[in-house]
Amino acid sequence: MGPRKIPFLIVGGGIGGLATALALSRKGRLVHLLEKDDEFGEIGAGLQLAPNASRMLDRLGVLGEIAKSAVYPKRLLWMDAISGDPLTAVNLGEKFQKRYGYRYLVMHRTDLLNVLLEACRASDFITLDSRKRAVSVEDLGDGVQVCCADGSVYDGSALVAADGLWSTVRQFVHDDGDPVCSTYVAYRGTIPITQFPEGAPPEEMMLWTGPEMHFVRYPLRGRTLYNQVAVFRSYRYRPDSDDWGTPEELDEHFAGTCAVVRKGIALIDRSRRWPMFDRLPIANWTRNRITLLGDAAHPMLQYLAQGACQALEDAVTLADYVDRFGECVDQAFLAYQQIRASHTAKVQHAARAFGELWHRRPEELPRRNRLLAQRAHDDYIELDWLYGARE
Repeated sequence: MGPRKIPFLIVGGGIGGLATALALSRKGRLVHLLEKDDEFGEIGAGLQLAPNASRMLDRLGVLGEIAKSAVYPKRLLWMDAISGDPLTAVNLGEKFQKRYGYRYLVMHRTDLLNVLLEACRASDFITLDSRKRAVSVEDLGDGVQVCCADGSVYDGSALVAADGLWSTVRQFVHDDGDPVCSTYVAYRGTIPITQFPEGAPPEEMMLWTGPEMHFVRYPLRGRTLYNQVAVFRSYRYRPDSDDWGTPEELDEHFAGTCAVVRKGIALIDRSRRWPMFDRLPIANWTRNRITLLGDAAHPMLQYLAQGACQALEDAVTLADYVDRFGECVDQAFLAYQQIRASHTAKVQHAARAFGELWHRRPEELPRRNRLLAQRAHDDYIELDWLYGARE
């Protein structure tokens, strides 16, 4: 069988890839999406979607469906992981919504992916193929060819690579080696609300930070579940070993924390750990009619909870420029890159800096905590660049 002619190819069927397919289809573009796994799905549990993401979901026409499974926290509370004392808070109520036009929401990653997946399946402009692992890419100048592990070959007029942190296509566009390991590791999962420690606020996101570790908890699915994430720096990390960030280290790091954190750690899922990686920003994501999107373009540490949010911004922006430039897809991709690359680079750097702020060493904590105590809970100035609408 010869190559299949496709107008727009997308590699990667996660949140970014599905959002891009949906965004392009809304502009009348035919899309064929290739997903390497047997099923379309997300690994992980909770997901935070700030107003900049909600704005994009509204543009995609799925925000109403998202609302059916979303939870809207009233506040983000930042606590000291050792003493349990409050450090500061961010009010997420009416003033926050008025400033940014949208609310801050949390939901299960699977729920978001399923909303996007069903919207894609309902579109006559989108074809979804699973079990299609892209193994090579060829730049044809006026198009692109993708070869998959099963021997299938796809010819397209353009390719969007949304294939994540370990992107195959990125190696072809800009080979900068492997992602950077932060030496931090995360354990995450959900627990039934009935197991949640007595007295915990049901409508707030809780963050406890301590030296080189933090713990997060917030409600999901109509407050029937709580999402928990524990993150710590492993002192046993070696680049040539996978024997680090173990459950034993998890217990060691959190042994001296306050009672509520220790109870949460005792309940957290230990069946899988997530080493935390990012990359340094790059200026070029594009090669003729091939471009990168989401974690393939700008993987970032999770401390700003912006990975999925930035992928959604990418998807809508890319489709806007494709629509604006018509058949000049290479120019559309360059314009998309120009508007997005500088912003996502800032988010990547800010995510690293925010992690350093959370994980200060004991001798640095008093000064940081004094500064945090001085800020008003409805002071959003430092969030405007991230959550506010941009041209």
